[in-house]
Amino acid sequence: MQYESIKKVLGEFFTKSLFLRKTLYFLLDLILLRAWHVYRVLRKTGPRISENAHVLDAGSGFGQYSWRMSRLHKGWKIKAVDINNEQIKDCNEFFKRTGRSERVIFEKGDLTALSENDTYDFIISVDVMEHIREDELLFSNFFKALKLNGILLISTPSDKGGSDVHNEKENSFIDEHVRDGYGKEEITAKLKAAGFNRVTVKYTYGKAGSISWVLSMKYPVKMVNKSYLFFLILPFYYLFAFPVSFFLNIIDLNFRNKTGTGLLVIAEK
Repeated sequence: MQYESIKKVLGEFFTKSLFLRKTLYFLLDLILLRAWHVYRVLRKTGPRISENAHVLDAGSGFGQYSWRMSRLHKGWKIKAVDINNEQIKDCNEFFKRTGRSERVIFEKGDLTALSENDTYDFIISVDVMEHIREDELLFSNFFKALKLNGILLISTPSDKGGSDVHNEKENSFIDEHVRDGYGKEEITAKLKAAGFNRVTVKYTYGKAGSISWVLSMKYPVKMVNKSYLFFLILPFYYLFAFPVSFFLNIIDLNFRNKTGTGLLVIAEK
């Protein structure tokens, strides 16, 4: 199942105006359960981080997390890195037009080649680790790049079906993933081996969240993969699917998941 081609089509449409770009960010925040979990951490940990913090958005994608951080914390200086040159160009243009380019800059880069030391107070990495084979190298790079007492926030699929793989005979729903997900013990051990001494891992996308993901993401992506004409149907589909997903997201966010297809990780240096 190909996400990249769909993301490209969405990007081309939503970058046509400031209003459309902001609408994209708003919709992503509403639909994506991982964003709900990430923003809760940002609200809780934000006060612990310096008002003039240096932040790395590691794998920035459409730039929605940099946008939200720039709104929540007006003193933060954010560097966003991604390997997609088109998205970097679009994000820089958008942030320039919104008057935030002095605080937020996007650069093309390979995170496995990250060589900065003691630079950042906070690093956020959402939907990145499942795309990178050299994960231990990247964890080491993150540790070196953080200042003392710096915080790393990771959102990534778990090995409990995070890439829609539930047994050895299944293939990942998302072709771009290089691993099906992490176990809690595995990612904790790798982060501690990189130098982090305080690591907290919790499951996201429990039973309620997993159903929400099927309704809000899996089915729509499957439809659009068959034909882009389904883009015309999606607004009507979400009229019925979104209220259900919204309610399920509230459950997933506010109740402890004993297991789940996602992991939310906080590691401190």
